[in-house]
Amino acid sequence: MNALNVLICDDHAGFRASLSALLSGSEEVVVVGEAADGAHAVRATLALQPDVVLMDLSMPGLGGVEATRAIVNSAPHIGVIVLTMVDDDDAVFAAIRAGARGYLLKGARRAEIVRAVRAVADGDAVFGGAIAGRLIRYFDPQAALSPFGSFPDLTPREVQVLTLMAHHLANPAIAHQLGITEKTVRNNVSAILVKLRVADRAQAILAAHDAGMGTEKFQREHGP
Repeated sequence: MNALNVLICDDHAGFRASLSALLSGSEEVVVVGEAADGAHAVRATLALQPDVVLMDLSMPGLGGVEATRAIVNSAPHIGVIVLTMVDDDDAVFAAIRAGARGYLLKGARRAEIVRAVRAVADGDAVFGGAIAGRLIRYFDPQAALSPFGSFPDLTPREVQVLTLMAHHLANPAIAHQLGITEKTVRNNVSAILVKLRVADRAQAILAAHDAGMGTEKFQREHGP
């Protein structure tokens, strides 16, 4: 079995070194280079032609999503696996739309990363357990029959936030419930107000109640 060439793209030198050391213990993977930002990642990918790129999302300058898109457009034969701490719905689906064929969270074990590299190099798509579960729920045919259809422009995360808003939870409580930061909640609330074309939080809550959000039946069927 030939070893696969991998390029590591992350703005933290310590993490790049740790990941490189971790993967060096596998005979299936060879780290051929590193990049500290998205622009460097694109240049290094085109120059080194690795089999797979391990891409962080949060990098200075050109971010991971944009870098992924540039790589896939220029070199579609090279697989990109997102390896990041970011696990919110918007990031997951943005990476997939950009062409990423894998999405793992930092902290994944070496065996999981190596398996993902091998699978993506073979043309498959691989997602960590939590991410895969989210995709399954998102594409569940029953979801199309839910009251989410009342707000087709909202992302899955925004629907979660709006549902909790309908239960009159404040931003700190929503952040705690969903395991995200208050800044992320604020950003989602702002996006919800724009997409629902309402002036304030109270009007958004009224719209949610009109769609059935906030009821016990909705909570049982869909959860936050």
